Amino acid sequence: MTLTCFIRYEIDPFQRDAFAAYARTWARIIPRLGGHLVGYFLPHEGSNVEAWGLIAFASLADYEAYRTRLKADDEARANFSFARDQRFIVREERRFCEVVDEAFQRPAWPAAGGAADAARLR
Repeated sequence: MTLTCFIRYEIDPFQRDAFAAYARTWARIIPRLGGHLVGYFLPHEGSNVEAWGLIAFASLADYEAYRTRLKADDEARANFSFARDQRFIVREERRFCEVVDEAFQRPAWPAAGGAADAARLR
């Protein structure tokens, strides 16, 4: 079973670049400490204050072990301090979702149309 931690951030829209730097730093830290970084996402269309971070783990126990390593890591602590000092994160929420394996990471098909596409839809 794979669990994904969905971290929803409410960010200061005038500090988008600071949040992007924060996310780039996590890209180095998270895999090193045992998390599968799915990605960080900045607002693009619609809301300008909602950003996301997605990190996957094999189990909740793996997540808890990761959090223990995170708290002890100098680079991680520095990144948390950067966010606190710059105040670009207004609010943060975490949710854990279980992957439906048969409905995960399905690539797009070529442009729709024709009998071959109709056959695949059956």
